[in-house]
Amino acid sequence: MALARKPLSTYDMRSIWKGAITFGLVNVPVKVYSATEDHDIRLHQMHDKDGGRIRYQRRCEVCGKVVDYEHIDKAYAEGDKTVVLTEDDLTSLPEEQTHEIDVVEFVPNDQIDPLRFERSYYLEPDSTSIKAYVLLRRTLQETDRTAIVQFALRQKTRLGALRARGDVLTIQSLLWDDELREPEFAALDERVRISAKELKMSATLVDSLADEFEPERFTDEYQQQLRELIEAKLKKGDALDTDATFGEKDEADGEDHRSDKGGDVIDLMDALRRSVEKNKKSTVAKKTTAAKKNA
Repeated sequence: MALARKPLSTYDMRSIWKGAITFGLVNVPVKVYSATEDHDIRLHQMHDKDGGRIRYQRRCEVCGKVVDYEHIDKAYAEGDKTVVLTEDDLTSLPEEQTHEIDVVEFVPNDQIDPLRFERSYYLEPDSTSIKAYVLLRRTLQETDRTAIVQFALRQKTRLGALRARGDVLTIQSLLWDDELREPEFAALDERVRISAKELKMSATLVDSLADEFEPERFTDEYQQQLRELIEAKLKKGDALDTDATFGEKDEADGEDHRSDKGGDVIDLMDALRRSVEKNKKSTVAKKTTAAKKNA
């Protein structure tokens, strides 16, 4: 019995918000869609003694009753006082009521730190006339610029990066400046001497691994193994040895990857040299395999 897999399809997507991009006097009506989805297998908790399902409940600490979402308000505690915020309170805020994606400025594409990226959204033109949508998209493409925008979504005011991705406009919500932590690592205060040979060998290793990024070549191996484990359990009943399903770890390369904290410190140059040699062998093996397939 194979586990059902949900295919990725734009036809299954539902808009989560409607609004309009505004820059200058130009108004571009759009629908907003989540651009990503979680592919992880959903696991629930169960009691190991009797197999009973364990669920989390929204239980009131005063009356002890389980409370439905429609009867739940939000609150903020400040010392010995609590401020209660109802749904009406929150939706009455001016920023929550606006449905505009306001362009604040246009910046060079490479000026946005990737650490600031949060969630990604697709924008679909929500109008019979898409000329303004196409005009904005082409302008961003030809000027190599990203529009910094502000908008409100799901009771949060957000900062975003509006850019073109192929034929589609996208928004990536950005972290606010005070949400990005500054790293302060004492170890980096130590003066370290990097020799010219070490730097050259490291660059050689980078060159040996250089390639074009093709995301479709990478898969979530953990989720694949989890799926195989579940399917094997379905076939064999609930008694299954995990090692019998996946075999010994790292058998293919014959190396022992276990941590040896008591061992000697590995020489950096030697490690770089061995990495380059190993990668060369791997590259040759891949080319040989590819040649056999094409023969």
